[in-house]
Amino acid sequence: MTGAGIALLAGTVSTILFASSTLPMVLKAIRTKDLASYSLANLVLANVGNAVHCIYVVHLPVGPIWALHGFYVVTTGLMLLWCLRYRSHAALRAERRLA
Repeated sequence: MTGAGIALLAGTVSTILFASSTLPMVLKAIRTKDLASYSLANLVLANVGNAVHCIYVVHLPVGPIWALHGFYVVTTGLMLLWCLRYRSHAALRAERRLA
């Protein structure tokens, strides 16, 4: 196997591992709609970081890094949207219970 082949294999395996490590968090958020344990600041910074990182990734040849970055863009974007949505819904429910 050539150096480029080994790099491609390593990129593919690491992409699968990183995505697999993130999926349980995303699936739990979908299932429970409980994102209280997630830091809003962290999710905002992750999304800003992904936006800046896009400048770097689009200048690379298409490969595993594109898949991994695309996965991170989608999941961190969804997590931020869900965090904002579900926290506001939780606040409304709490207000109604107090009223």
